[in-house]
Amino acid sequence: MPFADPQAELPALNAFIALCGEAQWSARVAELGLRAQPGSRSGRAAQQRHALELILSRLAEGRPAARATPTEQRLCLLAQEAVTLAETLPAAGRRTLQDRILAGLTGPATLIPLFHLLRTAALLRQRGFTLRFDGLAADAPYDILAERGGATAELVCETVSAEEGRPVHRGDWWALVDAIDPELQTWLAAHPGRYLLKMTLPEGISGAEQLAELQRRISGLLSAERRQDAGAQAVLKLDPLMLAGAQLQDMPGGLPARLRALFGPEAHLAVTTGRDGGSVFAMAARAGRENEIAGAVSRRATEAAAQRLTGRHPGILAIFLDDLDRTDWQALRGEHLELEGAVRRFLTTAAARRVVAVSCTSRFEMFGAPDAVAEGELRFRNPAHAAARQPGLAPAILSSM
Repeated sequence: MPFADPQAELPALNAFIALCGEAQWSARVAELGLRAQPGSRSGRAAQQRHALELILSRLAEGRPAARATPTEQRLCLLAQEAVTLAETLPAAGRRTLQDRILAGLTGPATLIPLFHLLRTAALLRQRGFTLRFDGLAADAPYDILAERGGATAELVCETVSAEEGRPVHRGDWWALVDAIDPELQTWLAAHPGRYLLKMTLPEGISGAEQLAELQRRISGLLSAERRQDAGAQAVLKLDPLMLAGAQLQDMPGGLPARLRALFGPEAHLAVTTGRDGGSVFAMAARAGRENEIAGAVSRRATEAAAQRLTGRHPGILAIFLDDLDRTDWQALRGEHLELEGAVRRFLTTAAARRVVAVSCTSRFEMFGAPDAVAEGELRFRNPAHAAARQPGLAPAILSSM
């Protein structure tokens, strides 16, 4: 995919920012600068979630094209795609595009859904498809009408947050850790040592009220110097940290890696180091049920097939999985084939009768990570669809696994 041009068109960012609205862009950059400041877990999480906007803002400040990284070049070229697309749309379609950009620059939203659309279109063009952006230009329920070799397909771009499948949202977890951290520092100063607080959250946890209650219970456990606190919402157990050989330098990633190996990929972990440098307070939390990220993808596919495909042409669902870390993405496509299993089960349902294929991708592919999926996406063809063997559609629907 031609998104690592050594002469990336960085000047296009001026036109992209004009498309966003210079005042809106400047306000968003300032807001993200405050939200993503280092020093807190929530700040680091914001840096990750808004990496796309933060990269573009840094480049807009004047980094020379020759110094742009491959990831920066890719994102700049996608920004150029947005400008080019805007120039081809009728006035109403251009306003719709600008509304989508403005939505992506508001609150917790990001520009990822728009860039997913732009990247998907670029992949289709590379594979020989001619495109019409009917979703923007004609208010169609689908996004793109793609044609190749006499075959036509409706393409829908959806973005699914991994948080939709997590009983404990990572954003909520980091907010809790930031809130309790000052108290942990004070407690460690009075109780030097190494501690592990294990939390079982049977029904998960979400929202400010539940977070405040859990923080209150942790504070109560510490102030009363108890080892356990059991309730319907959470079971807390405080023990000395007794991992065999658990020194920060004993393996790549140090103590967090040891905890990850012990509690598994779905656990929420945090480590607070005391001001004396030797005391440690680690926390590990697990919900009472497993994550259902692949299930969230299947649910969204079901909704999109029913609501966004007309049935006049074969449908392709292009799904972007956001708010994943590398461990999540590798697990979803790993030996248990969790994502593939969920999508293929969806393709056997009545809801998928209009769907000829589903593709799945993530930031690792958009940003060009070394371990990104080959061809830039995972594809799963629906063999039961009448158009599954149309040669014209083959580059966009043939299964990649």
